[in-house]
Amino acid sequence: MSRWEGVDAFVAVAESGHFATAAERLGVSTSHVSRLVAKLEERLQTRLFYRSTRRVSLTETGQTFLQHCRRLQDGLDEALHAVQDLGGQPKGLLRMTCALTYGERFIVPLVNDFIERHPQLRVEIELTNRLLDIVQDGYDLAIRLGRLADSRLVATRLAPRMMYLCASPAYLARRGIPMRLADLADHDCLIGTSDTWVFQTAGEEQLLRVGGNWRCNSGQAVLDAALRGFGLCQLPDYYVLEHLRAGRLHAVLAEHQPPNTAVWAVFPQQRHLSPKVRLLVDHLRESLARRPEYRAATVHESQARQAMAGLLCDSRS
Repeated sequence: MSRWEGVDAFVAVAESGHFATAAERLGVSTSHVSRLVAKLEERLQTRLFYRSTRRVSLTETGQTFLQHCRRLQDGLDEALHAVQDLGGQPKGLLRMTCALTYGERFIVPLVNDFIERHPQLRVEIELTNRLLDIVQDGYDLAIRLGRLADSRLVATRLAPRMMYLCASPAYLARRGIPMRLADLADHDCLIGTSDTWVFQTAGEEQLLRVGGNWRCNSGQAVLDAALRGFGLCQLPDYYVLEHLRAGRLHAVLAEHQPPNTAVWAVFPQQRHLSPKVRLLVDHLRESLARRPEYRAATVHESQARQAMAGLLCDSRS
């Protein structure tokens, strides 16, 4: 008996709940399916199904084995598609996920450009700020922001991601410019998804817990509050660079700006050979590199401090 023999029969029975239905699905006789499953159980030396006259159901061992077999089948299907599609056009269904705001502003328009070039490709995009298990949920690709921790995933860097600590000129004129990290304790900090902000001191990453009377789990809402002068915010470049350049926000404590994180494309290990995934990732990387949001900021610390000093003088006169 080969290592693979009986697996397709087992999965078909597990998913249909009947030997006869599984046999019809596989195009073989019911007795043949029954023999394959029996030989598989004999080889594994364990029972995979509870059998009754009406229906079969998985044992606990069978449920565990089914999960592994599905991953094996997915991997085999992906390998076959990868070989068949080499040199051809991306086609079929591609399922991906991304954070809501970043996806709406950057990723979805670029995916739409890609779809226009490859009309045989279908795409399903889940925009959510929840961290989905893309392996368990069957996604081909996820766009992740910041630092990665899941070792089950293959990752490739799409773009840099810089964090800025900033506030409106009106807020800084009213409350003063923080010159040290310790000064943040005396400021209203606009808290988004976390009250722990990341900084850099003497080349080392430093985490600092901040406080304030305003909190919302939306970066766009944090930005709006900062523009209204409610307090200091720490947000990624794609939220604030436009406002920094226009003078609506000023960056502070630039010497403590945290080291660059990144925008990542991550995918299950068995998905990374798929032409549709590979070509889309290349398209995203090349397109994001051309966006002004990922060029160096034009606001320099010395210019920002001069502007803020002028605001402070005006407020005291």
